[in-house]
Amino acid sequence: MSKSAFPFSRKNYLLLFLGLALICLGFIVMGMDGEPHGNGFLGLTLGPILTLSGFILEFFAIFVKPSKP
Repeated sequence: MSKSAFPFSRKNYLLLFLGLALICLGFIVMGMDGEPHGNGFLGLTLGPILTLSGFILEFFAIFVKPSKP
């Protein structure tokens, strides 16, 4: 059993980065809503869906097991 300096594999870190990018994109989309107080489609539907999917991807990235070499 070899000990790695990093707790996750490259795949885990890539998924973590993609999840973080998706969370940021969700907040940007919510901020782009032109309706007052963000009450349009972007602020109430699309932005929260993107943000929630980013958090789900982050959760998945932490718990996925690295593949054996």
